[in-house]
Amino acid sequence: MRLRVEFTTEPFDLDEAPPHAVVAREVVQGADLDAVDVGPFGNTAEGEAGRVLTAVDALLRQALEAGATRVSLQVNVVDGEGDR
Repeated sequence: MRLRVEFTTEPFDLDEAPPHAVVAREVVQGADLDAVDVGPFGNTAEGEAGRVLTAVDALLRQALEAGATRVSLQVNVVDGEGDR
């Protein structure tokens, strides 16, 4: 099974990425995931279910430890042809 995770961390800072956002992005960029896309207002990554769930656990723990007051995420099951 493949999963896609989309997430944001708060509070936002429009001048520079806050530490919690940087940490969360580094977690998904360092995980063995496919199609990682990081941006100023949202991030996505896709991969094998176990790897995505491991990365989600790490990004939640590390982002909260780095000062996030909210982490919004959505996880979808995907297949080779798109969302189900």
